[in-house]
Amino acid sequence: MSLPDGELGIVPEGSDPDEHDRQRRRALWSMPTGLFIVGSRSGEVRNLMTANLVMQISTTPKLVAVAVEVASKTRSLIEASGWFSVSVLARSDRAIVRRFVRPTDTIELGPEGTAVTMQGVAVSETPEGLPYIASARWWLSFELRRLVRWDDGDVPSSHVLVVGEVADVGGDGTGEGEETGEQVELLRMEDTRMHYGG
Repeated sequence: MSLPDGELGIVPEGSDPDEHDRQRRRALWSMPTGLFIVGSRSGEVRNLMTANLVMQISTTPKLVAVAVEVASKTRSLIEASGWFSVSVLARSDRAIVRRFVRPTDTIELGPEGTAVTMQGVAVSETPEGLPYIASARWWLSFELRRLVRWDDGDVPSSHVLVVGEVADVGGDGTGEGEETGEQVELLRMEDTRMHYGG
């Protein structure tokens, strides 16, 4: 029998809660996930955020789910505008993700008022005005379809699931100067020393 144990979640009867939590974290960290940059904007406020919990959840319509921290700037911008973007990065761009683990505070605008760099990284904007990483192998923009929270009793969830429908896409999956159609190794969590979740 398993019993709820507050923030530690379910702990099997007779188990040491701390050791169970350590083992559970190691197992969850071993699950393969990608690393992406999620873009958001409301009015003139823009943000880019590193995310590893991004996945397609429906083929008709084309829906993607992104787990976003409840208290994050990204969540509030997505809720306010109803839009977000995802940048799919190459393995060689692994250093970029560390620049977006905190809210964006350095943005350079071009003459037309569009973002050209954020945190010192070259960016572009989707037709909807959402920022994305300029070197991304693919970028996608999404119209928000649903926000899902799963708070349970006294234990609030750390994340909300943002579900969006693909509105636009750009890129071709190849790197600059590479032949079109050549596959590029895409960035995954295991390519960095980062641990998130668990």
